[in-house]
Amino acid sequence: MAQFTLNGNTVSIEVDPNMPILWVLRETLGMNGTKFGCGIAQCGACTVHLDGEPIRSCSTPVSVAEGRNVTTIEGIAGPEGELSKVQQAWVSEQVPQCGYCQSGQIMAATALLRDNPRPSDDDIDAAMSGNICRCGTYTRIRRAIKVAAGIEPSQAEGDAA
Repeated sequence: MAQFTLNGNTVSIEVDPNMPILWVLRETLGMNGTKFGCGIAQCGACTVHLDGEPIRSCSTPVSVAEGRNVTTIEGIAGPEGELSKVQQAWVSEQVPQCGYCQSGQIMAATALLRDNPRPSDDDIDAAMSGNICRCGTYTRIRRAIKVAAGIEPSQAEGDAA
């Protein structure tokens, strides 16, 4: 039995304690916002928050979440479903192309802005370096993070895509 708080709600489920959190979310709980990317904790598509810290859910067993708080992409919107500042910026800056990695990107950016509300380019690069975007939308991602932080992106950060 695994018991943890998921997006503010207590969850108790019968699963193998070694099952990765990703598969508990997707296969057991039907929450498909968190994506499977590489399965070896290298790409960041599966990023969720565990007690507020970004983790790779594809390689973290559910036993680690016992008694703790897990937040997924579905859990960062407001109580009435309104998008978070980061999600709003992702939309306004048209970040996604294929969109596959974006829930993990948004979760990493959310943690960055919680800990550092006015990040520099170097701060953004460091915080986001573990999240891979095969479409190469890194310029848009940086711009969206700045928009969410209330930092005016420079014209030099324009994106030809």
